[in-house]
Amino acid sequence: MNNQFLLIVAVWLSAASPSVANTVSHLNYDRVIRQEPIKGVVVGADGTPIPGASVKSLSSKKVTTTNDRGEFTLQAAEGEKLVISSIGFTQQEVAASGSFMRITLAASSSQLGEVVVVGYGSQTKADVTGALTQLKADNIKQGVNVSVDNMLQGKVSGVRIAQSSGEPGAGVDVFIRGVGSIRSGSTPLFVVDGVPLSNDNVSAGGPNFGLGSSEPKNPLNFLNTSDIETITILKDASAAAIYGARGSNGVVLITTKRGSKGAPTLTYDTYIGTSSVIKKLDVLSAAEYRKAIKDPAYDHGGNTDWQDVIYRNAFVQNHNLSFAKTSNTGSFLASVSHMDQDGIVETSTFKRTTARLNAEEGFFDDKRLTVKMNLTASNIDETGIPNGNTAGSDGQLIIHALMANPTRSVYDSTGKYTNFNMNAHYNPAYLLSIYKDKTNTFRVLGNVEAAFRILPGLNYRINYGIDKSTSERNSTIYPNVTDRTPQGAYVQNNLSSLTTLLDQYLTYNRSFNKHQFELMGGFSYQKFQFAGTAFGTLGITKQGEGVDPEYNPGYSGTPTTPSGYAQENELQSFFGRVNYNYDNKYLVTASLRADGSTRFGEDNKYGYFPSFALGWTLSREDFLKDISAIQDLKLRASWGQTGNQEVTNKITQASYALSPSAGYYLYDDHTVVNGVLVNRTANPGLKWEMVEQYNIGVDFDLWKGKLYGSLEYYNKTTKDPILNIPSGPLSPTTTIWKNVDAQIVNKGFEFMLGTTLIRTKDFSWSLDVNGSTLSNKIKDLPVSELYSGSISGPGLSGVNANIYKSGYEAGSFFMLKHLGYDKDGKDIFQDITHDGVINSSDRQIFEGAIPNFNFGINSQLRYKAFDLGFSFIGQTGGYLVNNTALDLNINSLASDRNVLAKYYEDGANVANPVQLSSLYLEKSDFIRLSNLRLGYTLKLAKEAWLRSLNIYVSAQNLMTITGYSGYDPLVNTTKIVGGNQSLGVDYATYPAAKTFLLGATVKF
Repeated sequence: MNNQFLLIVAVWLSAASPSVANTVSHLNYDRVIRQEPIKGVVVGADGTPIPGASVKSLSSKKVTTTNDRGEFTLQAAEGEKLVISSIGFTQQEVAASGSFMRITLAASSSQLGEVVVVGYGSQTKADVTGALTQLKADNIKQGVNVSVDNMLQGKVSGVRIAQSSGEPGAGVDVFIRGVGSIRSGSTPLFVVDGVPLSNDNVSAGGPNFGLGSSEPKNPLNFLNTSDIETITILKDASAAAIYGARGSNGVVLITTKRGSKGAPTLTYDTYIGTSSVIKKLDVLSAAEYRKAIKDPAYDHGGNTDWQDVIYRNAFVQNHNLSFAKTSNTGSFLASVSHMDQDGIVETSTFKRTTARLNAEEGFFDDKRLTVKMNLTASNIDETGIPNGNTAGSDGQLIIHALMANPTRSVYDSTGKYTNFNMNAHYNPAYLLSIYKDKTNTFRVLGNVEAAFRILPGLNYRINYGIDKSTSERNSTIYPNVTDRTPQGAYVQNNLSSLTTLLDQYLTYNRSFNKHQFELMGGFSYQKFQFAGTAFGTLGITKQGEGVDPEYNPGYSGTPTTPSGYAQENELQSFFGRVNYNYDNKYLVTASLRADGSTRFGEDNKYGYFPSFALGWTLSREDFLKDISAIQDLKLRASWGQTGNQEVTNKITQASYALSPSAGYYLYDDHTVVNGVLVNRTANPGLKWEMVEQYNIGVDFDLWKGKLYGSLEYYNKTTKDPILNIPSGPLSPTTTIWKNVDAQIVNKGFEFMLGTTLIRTKDFSWSLDVNGSTLSNKIKDLPVSELYSGSISGPGLSGVNANIYKSGYEAGSFFMLKHLGYDKDGKDIFQDITHDGVINSSDRQIFEGAIPNFNFGINSQLRYKAFDLGFSFIGQTGGYLVNNTALDLNINSLASDRNVLAKYYEDGANVANPVQLSSLYLEKSDFIRLSNLRLGYTLKLAKEAWLRSLNIYVSAQNLMTITGYSGYDPLVNTTKIVGGNQSLGVDYATYPAAKTFLLGATVKF
């Protein structure tokens, strides 16, 4: 039976390849039948499997490649010489063994041997044809990072992080290669251990008590950053197209730690630290204010720095304990952590407790079946402040603190909070005392993945995942002396979400002679369910009396009408990919994904997203391989299409409501019967926004690691953007959601350059620099313009700062041009209509918020037991509208309020009306020392039970050089108008913090 099988294999191989046929024909038949399947695994020095490694018999010339787990099977005789090689590793020769072989390859100086995670698999960097960057834990574990997206700042070219708030646990905006949508957002897809996360909120939002509604928290803050092993950013369409309808803004793949090769390890990580506001705004002091005012009634006799009143030195601590173990058949890792962070604004806090369990086990012969499990549970408790970004003319906490008269006192003569007795302006300390906002969010993310080897090279995988969260937010404003909810109110918002995932796919690896193939095809189904409720009470009991409403909402007051909602959507997908490698020189990757979503209408239920990429490893060509200065040199080119499905559920369908405005009189008593009002016109033809992207890149490693890196050029065009635009004649509504023929073009150049400057036994120094340029433009917009970026402040209702218009950058600014002051200190604006009147017709378009250059500098030095690391980040070419400064304009001096010192010093007239103009448009250029870390590793060779102890001190946001007058130039307040995203508005955002830490890592 075995002889017949071998003959069949020989005939099949001869038909498949003439060269193989020649090899088989020259083999002695008796020798063939003595060969047995030799099985093994190829790993790196750290135990990481090496996929795509070549395993070749020197005598028979048979060759195979390792699968994505580093495993191989090759027909060979006992003792036969095998050559194992992989780009980036030193070639090794071993003797074939009948027992399972474990072959460890030593890394060469080349950077291209690194194994990187890609969608639904992994590859060596040498085999990658798309634009991607992988960060390892050692490169990103610096300072206080509450969420994953914060860890990317300054580490990857083409990736920009802007904070919507510096509040602990608050959301951030992640932009990968620019702004690709007007209304669908620019957030990338995050995938954790193979489970794509929804970009929808998982924590409940807050109500508006007249001080603005608070934003939901960052949906990624549930992950313990100490559990993260690698973060891989897929930037171009070739890399991201395998995720189809959700890949247009890029993809971030997160893998968590597992047990590694060696003895069991017990690791304790901890740090404690203190944080303070990154800078204070230069408002008038009490002495300066007294000189500036004309009315002595505005001098209240005090001397208060109101920023010192609301800001504090905040304490932070973090503890993480993990245990990891490996065996011959599997691995295991468990961790538990607790983080307790006080915000730099009084009363704000963030507390998180997480637990994680990762396990993997192999079954049957040679791990034919492997089963992995990843499970994390997180409980987060937060307290917020009255600082909503939707606040109207009254402003919110930080605005009240900045505009508070410095001659007022926090407390009056009786020891109570001073009552300012002013409309729309309140004692900020008093606001904090009457406001209570607590949020609890519990989240569980887990998946089970099984891989079964059907035949050598043919593997089946199934992945089932669940992402479940519940959130309760209790918000209270107690009865107070302000004119905002003076009777007090309580609101509870609840949110629950459940996402389920089922992936099934086959991979097939085949190698012969110089050819290597990998085929992958599969099916994915994901269901998203969301539900929310809200109820509340008006006119509650005074603070300190009775039972707090969060514990007994019915204790006092008048209940409000409860509300709720539920929605679900589904995504069904088919995908496939082909990787081809010829002679480790010529690479081809092609993929196709078909996504069907219930978010879209019957006419366009499915979208199709292809990609194609080529790679050429020049360093393996004869004309370059003998040049000692070149270790690796590879050219890449790719094209692909991805989609953006981030639209509101059911917008393809009509929406109706009962309303008296559409009512009629049915009875003689003239009572109006509500009629049916059409809220939304149906559009079953709505489809995905589509992003088409070209990418050309080169990877290189020169002079044995003295210079390595990559260069990229990309052109990324969004087509068929989804907009809510004016509808045609006879439409039941004035607007309709539809795809338009406009384009949003992002293009630029990216680079990453690294070098090992010094490498000796006692001293080493490495440095890398990354940077990216960006040019953004809107083309062929079918309407004259769209607006966003609502401006807050007295007299500024309906004023918007952003404009979307053909021929201009997305989110450009639209306002009057301020030319200075006349001799009386009155504002001078440019009269572009030349009619002698300054009005809205004189507004001009200015450069927008998107920086045209971002960069990061990262360095690591080691001298014996000491290590020193530092990181700089920066940007140029962008602008911000300083809405905070607009609220602190010169005429506040005429209304018992404070102003920014620069307006008084410039001689501005207090009678100047409040108008949005270029006076408040500032460059956001900056360079920042974002992290500085000094560590010392104790030598503990004699203490067998204690492996190592590293003690370190670090500082974050230590120094910022900028001309921007606000708290932080790296900010983007959410000020959406009509669903169109806002860009570059800074409205009293919770400031970033400067942090100092003392920490230790102990390994047992």
